[in-house]
Amino acid sequence: MRRLVIVSNRVADPLLVGSSGGLAVCILDALRRRGGMWFGWNGEIVLNESEISTTSIKHDSCTLVTMPLTERDYHEYYLGFSNEVLWPVHHYRLDLARFTLEAAEGYRRVNTRFADKLSPLLNRSDLIWVHDYHLIPLGAGLRARGVGNEIGFFFHIPFPPPEVLSATPEHDWLMRSLLEYDLVGFQTISDHANFCRFMCDFMGGKMTAPDTLCVDGKYLRASVFPVGIDVESFVAMAQSPLADKRIQRTRLQAEPGLSIIGVDRLDYSKGLPEKFRAFRRLLEMYPDGSKPASLIQIAPPTREDLESYIEIRHDLEALSGEINGQFGDFDWTPVRYIHRAFDRDTLAALYRASRIGLVTPLRDGMNLVAKEYVAAQDEVDPGVLILSRFAGAAEDLQEALIINPYDVEEVAHAMRRAIEMTQQERVERHQALMDRIHQNTACNWMLSFLQALRSCREQHVADVDARNVQRRNTSQRRRSLVSFPELSSPSNSMGKLITGTKFGGESTSLS
Repeated sequence: MRRLVIVSNRVADPLLVGSSGGLAVCILDALRRRGGMWFGWNGEIVLNESEISTTSIKHDSCTLVTMPLTERDYHEYYLGFSNEVLWPVHHYRLDLARFTLEAAEGYRRVNTRFADKLSPLLNRSDLIWVHDYHLIPLGAGLRARGVGNEIGFFFHIPFPPPEVLSATPEHDWLMRSLLEYDLVGFQTISDHANFCRFMCDFMGGKMTAPDTLCVDGKYLRASVFPVGIDVESFVAMAQSPLADKRIQRTRLQAEPGLSIIGVDRLDYSKGLPEKFRAFRRLLEMYPDGSKPASLIQIAPPTREDLESYIEIRHDLEALSGEINGQFGDFDWTPVRYIHRAFDRDTLAALYRASRIGLVTPLRDGMNLVAKEYVAAQDEVDPGVLILSRFAGAAEDLQEALIINPYDVEEVAHAMRRAIEMTQQERVERHQALMDRIHQNTACNWMLSFLQALRSCREQHVADVDARNVQRRNTSQRRRSLVSFPELSSPSNSMGKLITGTKFGGESTSLS
């Protein structure tokens, strides 16, 4: 079996990945089974580039190879270009993008270093899979160093329309670097369509098949691979004895109403202020003083060095204080806003205890919280998923209550509908959603991508061969028309003899 090489901005700690969960669990499992290597940043920061060296740790049958970044790298590559240019642009927020030449240079520099450090570690038979926006040009860097292996790339974040992407400085260089990959994967059909439209309209490419592009003579396969979760493990966590205790405690704290759960990183793309305003509007719909529901919002910090993230934290603290001050009572707190992370076991219990899962990003690549909420539910008495139409998961999870997160009134009415929904309707919706998340699990996602990556070059060769045959046939027909000019304007009878078609008439058969 060919060795798998995963490359990402950060490498997960195998001792912690069981609690953090998500895709890291699936990636580590695949690396253990196949044998492989995971390469990336270890999260450490050093003062000088001279201090940078790779460290290898053997874990079962996989090897984790990591290296630090310098302080300058962290500010230019990570905070700067990756998260103040690419992240906002890919989430349709050009107004928040902050481009500097220093950040662009830092992005190039770190990707070059990744290529320098990784290429000597590769075997000729390795399958290489690069993940996400931090490392878009890495494939080109590896090719420049003589790496001829199949290399795939996956966008975990949305891919914006060409009109948005083209406003980004350096966009032409970035998109051309994607041509060095054999396969580029996307979360949704709309992301894939945006990418193909950019390559065709802005770079002169052509679609040679539904998932194959030719740009400047280079062939690239681009396909959709929706990310999933490990459904069975999440179901088991939500049904454990420890989860039962947490569920009882959560429901007691939510009394007299039901609980609504939101779990999002503290990021402007997640629509958290809009969510809080919609919850306030829900409470206003019950003027008799009843307490229909409590909102539990877990928002672990991220990128706390960026001003836009500092601002959103202040906004949420102010909004939660206003709502609690207006509607709270001595024995009831409407909003419990928690600014830290929890392990997967605790989250599974909180999901199961909550009547409503409120997932309202303004733009999201997939959003696995939506799928985890569904997996955690009691199939006899399940909760209701309310899901933003701008999350990638909405393309698949159609039995959720799909809402526009910008419309406070619509979200509030969806919450009220979920509170009042009959058990029968909740069960029917949940059964359909469970069927969907079983179809696209994390492991299915990984296996389908790797299978496509392995077959890319065979497909490219087949496409080229087919086009060459077509060209030869066309050339031969042209030579025939030159040699036998009477065929260039056939009579009705000659047309019938050659093609089985009456020119100007209906189709006939040669039999």
